Amino acid sequence: MYVAVVGPGTATEEELAVAEEIGARLASRGAVVVTGGLGGVMQAASRGAAQAGGGAVGLLPGLDRAEANQWVTIALPTGLGELRNGLVVRAADVVIAIGGAYGTLSEVALALKAGKPVVGVGTWAIEGVLAVVGPEEAVERAFAAFGQRCVPTQRP
Repeated sequence: MYVAVVGPGTATEEELAVAEEIGARLASRGAVVVTGGLGGVMQAASRGAAQAGGGAVGLLPGLDRAEANQWVTIALPTGLGELRNGLVVRAADVVIAIGGAYGTLSEVALALKAGKPVVGVGTWAIEGVLAVVGPEEAVERAFAAFGQRCVPTQRP
């Protein structure tokens, strides 16, 4: 299972701790962590995955693999800037959103539109996002949602 962990590049200490624990819990259960490959929540989730013996894929906005944080196992430069958010979402089976930056909002919206389950920890309160309290519940809900893909709601 591939799980995108999305959140702000400039994150609070609490968001970083949540992301690192989520990354570790996902990796310990055999999931591959997918992020945007840079700092903040992306780096913390990658660090957690690596320290738990797992892997993290980083889909980078630029063209230089060296831009990836040190915990990324596989760095994929896209040259797409923020548009790479769509690739992060499409590469994942489930999305876990942490925090509430605008980039996170775009990833949540793209995931919901694509019918991907979205679990949220302190993120945007949007219809379709399953809000949870912390890392343990986030990972449990992500694994439960795997295989139970949601269907995008059609709006008039």
